[in-house]
Amino acid sequence: MALYGTLINGALIIIGSVIGLLFTKIPERYKETVMHGIGLAIVLIGLQMAFQTEAIIVVLLSLLTGAIIGELLNIEVKLNQLGDFVGRKFNTKNNTTVSQGFVTASLIFVVGAMAIIGALDGGIRGDHEVLITKGILDGFVALVLTTTLGFGVALSVIPVMLYQGSIALLAMQIENWIPEAILNGFIVELTAVGGLLIVAIGLNMLKIVQIRIGNLLPSIVTVGVVYYIYHLL
Repeated sequence: MALYGTLINGALIIIGSVIGLLFTKIPERYKETVMHGIGLAIVLIGLQMAFQTEAIIVVLLSLLTGAIIGELLNIEVKLNQLGDFVGRKFNTKNNTTVSQGFVTASLIFVVGAMAIIGALDGGIRGDHEVLITKGILDGFVALVLTTTLGFGVALSVIPVMLYQGSIALLAMQIENWIPEAILNGFIVELTAVGGLLIVAIGLNMLKIVQIRIGNLLPSIVTVGVVYYIYHLL
């Protein structure tokens, strides 16, 4: 079953979020310090991913083209509006926190090598070990994030399921479309681009700078086009 790993991943995010909701009453200074610790860890994870690149020009052009598309579409605002809408539907007192939790958790869980590689493994080989491992990590991160950002973190399970599920289903036919050499190189550069976006998430959480990460998300798509052109040249 191609979607087995994705379903397990989603279930573990929900379980982690539910447990995290039990600890939302802890003092604010504890939450702040915990968030700083998470932010630092996320920066480290992102840097480790970004350093895997074998063609920095691909990463740079992907981010530049993605940023232009993201600003034109104003994706960041639309993501926040979606979070606010969900907050209102659930009668949440602080819609801003719901929006922040939804967007932050979605980006952390979706933008990364494990999401892509795990979904590909599930679709191509029926191997769900990577996604189950990712689910355990995501569940723990969801637990910690929920203590500070609240209910919005649990809603991130929706984009996670749609994103990984789509990749897993497409992966069942992907070997017929893309040569293995191009696919492997693409995953490396996609991992690097995703790593930089994760670094940006960590910097935002540390309040060092406020990067409109949503408007950089198209780079996850443009990296495929840029890498393909790079490979041809």
